[in-house]
Amino acid sequence: MTTKWHKLLCKKDQLQLLGTLNGGQSFRWKQIPENQWLGIFSKKVWILKEATDAILYQVHAPNSTKTSPKKCNEELSNYLHLDVDLSEYYPKWSEKDPNFKDAAEQFYGIRILRQDVVENIFSFICSQNNHISRITSMVEKLAEYYGEKICDINGITYYSFPDVEKLAADGVEQHLRNNGFGYRAKYISNSAKLIADGGGNKWINELQEMKYEDAKKNLMTLMGIGAKVADCICLMSLGHLQAIPVDTHIYQIAARLYMPKLGKQKTVTEKIYNEIGEFFRDLYGPLAGWAHTVLFCADLKKFQDNKVETAKTSKHKKQDSKTKINSKKLKT
Repeated sequence: MTTKWHKLLCKKDQLQLLGTLNGGQSFRWKQIPENQWLGIFSKKVWILKEATDAILYQVHAPNSTKTSPKKCNEELSNYLHLDVDLSEYYPKWSEKDPNFKDAAEQFYGIRILRQDVVENIFSFICSQNNHISRITSMVEKLAEYYGEKICDINGITYYSFPDVEKLAADGVEQHLRNNGFGYRAKYISNSAKLIADGGGNKWINELQEMKYEDAKKNLMTLMGIGAKVADCICLMSLGHLQAIPVDTHIYQIAARLYMPKLGKQKTVTEKIYNEIGEFFRDLYGPLAGWAHTVLFCADLKKFQDNKVETAKTSKHKKQDSKTKINSKKLKT
């Protein structure tokens, strides 16, 4: 399949592409003209756009890869976690938390992506003390240097994310240092070698079978992975939907809206980190990580700016409406 549009049924309130694909979960999606999104997973290039009660999509894959609408529907549905019915959870979370209820008005249909474990591990190693555009650049470089070519679209070549064995090869660290990765080059090389020495896919498969606490501890044995990044991977790749990655945004949200005592803390200690996680797990239940992601999106400045613009537009529409009503009254 290349240019034909296919349809995956999905009610509008079940999926919002903007918050889901641009909220810091994955670094391989970009918005393109006509409100479409282009991204890469499952060694294919996908183009998505929202429609009434459906997601329309195109798939670009290597000529050697056999695809079918049924298989692609299954892959996309799995990636977007569409088996979780948000109409069941959003009302519960809104009832428990008025702050969530407010956030949910704009950030409906936020989904946790089911991402490839290897890609997620090394993408978030790149995220250490970094900003989105640079993380995205690093992830794309890893794919270009060590991944496999998928296809060309409009003169741009797209690559799959590399297998861990490619990142564990000799010379990778120096090559990455020469190309702007800095100290993260050592983290990537060292972690890849540890996984490869542990059996590669065997290490990954065992990680996927672990309980949340064990998986988190195991991830933290990798160089460059602390509690927050380990929780990101647990949440976004390993199916541990109770995981709460506590970064600056979530700490500030907790201190401002839920746990005012945190305002006196100068640093996020392990004890404080765990207290914040337990607070949100007690509040939201077994899918607390999902609910927390909605709060995280609502706190991002880029979405705050969009919210302001939306509010302004709404206000102008109301004013225009009032003007038309008053005009009609004057005429009569």
